[in-house]
Amino acid sequence: MRILEQIEYQSIERPRRFVGMTFGLDQDELRLLISKARASLPTDIKQAASTIRESERIVETAREEAGMTVEGARKEAERIVIEAQLEADRIIEQAKLRQAQLVAESEILKLSKAQSDEIRAAANQEALQTRRGAEDYAFEVLTKLEGAVGKVMNNIERSKAELQPEPTSKDRARVL
Repeated sequence: MRILEQIEYQSIERPRRFVGMTFGLDQDELRLLISKARASLPTDIKQAASTIRESERIVETAREEAGMTVEGARKEAERIVIEAQLEADRIIEQAKLRQAQLVAESEILKLSKAQSDEIRAAANQEALQTRRGAEDYAFEVLTKLEGAVGKVMNNIERSKAELQPEPTSKDRARVL
């Protein structure tokens, strides 16, 4: 756009004329060419808008994928926690059965209680470790996702900055 304004200024507003001609060009023809060039600019703007829409679509797709990944990680973490709890319950049930069996054998009552408590503590510890592992996994997935979305956002911002038109010298003069 700036170049068109310079051509117009040099050839129409400050012409070097010789019998109605400017450097061998007809002024009316030159004005027509400049008008056509300006008219084609909306096509470029439409292409830029299309690029922006495509970028927005990519961001939306990334957000949807991020949401699905987060949801998948959450479900996987829940599944792991449920499995750990079921395993802990199974181990505790086994401990209770073993404890009942040992109680029936009265001569080793104290030993059975201690062993049962130990098994229960180990089961709870294992469940806690499994739960922590699931939480660590979910955190890792979310961290990776955050990085990927950050890169996409940076690319979009950079593309938008590249597409933003610079103000012309006339526009700057109007502001002042």
